[in-house]
Amino acid sequence: MPVSLRSLLAALTLCLAACGGGGTTHPDGGGGGTDGGSGPPPNPRTDWTNGAVVYELFVRSFQDSDGDGKGDLKGLISRLDYLNDGDPNTTTDLGVDAIWLMPVFKSPSYHGYDITDYESINPDYGTDADFQQLVSEAHKRGIKVIVDFVMNHTSSQHPWFLDSASSTTAAKRSWYLWSQTDLGWRQPWGGTGTTWHLRNGAYYYGVFWDGMPDLNYRSAEVRAEMKRLAALWLSRGVDGFRLDAARYLVEDGGGDQAQDRPDTHAYWKEWAASVRALKPDVLIVGEVWADTTTIGGYYGSTATVPGGDELPLNFDFPLASTLISGVNASDGTRIAAQLKVEQASYAPGATAAPFLSNHDMTRVASQLTANPGREKNAAALLLTVPGTAFIYYGEEVGALQSTGSGDEAKRAPMAWNSTATGGFTTGSPWYAFASNRDTNNVATQSQDPNSLLSRYRKLIHARKASGALTKGGLQLLTPTSGASETLAFLRVDGDETVLVVHNLSDSYANAGPFSLSQSSNEALFQDDGAALTGGAGAWRVSLPGRGTGIWRMK
Repeated sequence: MPVSLRSLLAALTLCLAACGGGGTTHPDGGGGGTDGGSGPPPNPRTDWTNGAVVYELFVRSFQDSDGDGKGDLKGLISRLDYLNDGDPNTTTDLGVDAIWLMPVFKSPSYHGYDITDYESINPDYGTDADFQQLVSEAHKRGIKVIVDFVMNHTSSQHPWFLDSASSTTAAKRSWYLWSQTDLGWRQPWGGTGTTWHLRNGAYYYGVFWDGMPDLNYRSAEVRAEMKRLAALWLSRGVDGFRLDAARYLVEDGGGDQAQDRPDTHAYWKEWAASVRALKPDVLIVGEVWADTTTIGGYYGSTATVPGGDELPLNFDFPLASTLISGVNASDGTRIAAQLKVEQASYAPGATAAPFLSNHDMTRVASQLTANPGREKNAAALLLTVPGTAFIYYGEEVGALQSTGSGDEAKRAPMAWNSTATGGFTTGSPWYAFASNRDTNNVATQSQDPNSLLSRYRKLIHARKASGALTKGGLQLLTPTSGASETLAFLRVDGDETVLVVHNLSDSYANAGPFSLSQSSNEALFQDDGAALTGGAGAWRVSLPGRGTGIWRMK
């Protein structure tokens, strides 16, 4: 979406979080309830997507293989071992379960969100054969491949639109929305941009801008075509889809009538059923940038389909802003309150999709003022709250926002080392690196066992060693009102109970006593100076500033 829209939505999300009116996706990964949780859901998810760690990357910025300054698929293939080398016993990879590729289809724009051909790979990134090689090499390492699927709109240069605009009797005229007059619809997020655009004597609808005309999902041909295209990419080995602008498929008018319509929900259920029929464990995650209630509506019913019969994952935008604001304010209560809202708001079986930032948001390190302790807090929170966690490339080394005010600054090249070209290219990078790349790069941080990158690796390893951390429910131990510098909760899966405690302050802090029945424990992860003492009925935790402790209770 355009920068102006993203800024407005980001401001809305922050306001909701600050005012207590926002919410987040379901924190227990499969069950509603209050502070104590409500046990396993009646229809729990057992597929690989529940509790997975997904790494979002921009191919253009990840690794260049041919020296043209732009990342490509061959470059990405050469870096797969960094993401997951396929050996669970090694500790030099991140250990992610999947990669989400920002758009890789043909497009006239650097970002790719205005597609001209849904069936072919962008030549900037390589060939269709290169993509097949990527899928094969990723799968060898146990990495699933998720593609960004932009279904709300196409490019105005797409052959479908060129045909549609050519005549009132064109074969694909009904594939887009046309009017003889400018209907004057307002943008649904309160923007002032024009939504009806003049072409060849008539007006077409494009909610974002004239270069992205909206498809008409009341057309049976459009609905069938988008299901066919999804099936095509599944046949090519893709494991899932990230769905852009999921709120805006069908319009009944301007403003609020252009988002979250019943026909939008109906089509997502239709589309999701079609892809599940082909690949039952397909990952489907929606971009529903909204409040908790609205996000919750996009899961659909969990009565018969684990996770929901509509979009079984939806990004948790309110929680993202709450995690960041809670870390900055040293406020564990704020985060606990949001997690409680999640538990009460989502249907049993709904799986959360927590993250810290993405390609449309200010980078985490910049939001946390490049404070190492806060960055380590944020990483630990992301990887211990319930759900399917998403990491944006560069977050794991603390990459700052690059120079400039546009979205490009959020999507700058990955710094692999401290050289002039960052190990990213042998040529001139397509965009400037972040200003802190000399220290915040993979090579430098790989040599430091206390670096942010090392922390991500250790936390993901600990997460994978525990079914409770991966897919268990949540029981809050921290109050949801008052003040607390710590955040404590249990993750529970069957007979496994894991105690997680975070210190969000810069000084030593104590938490507890916690009335737990277990009489012993096993450390899964703990920072230097962290300690769990006491015993059954009165466990106490002490943590260094910005420290985390994770213990399996026995």
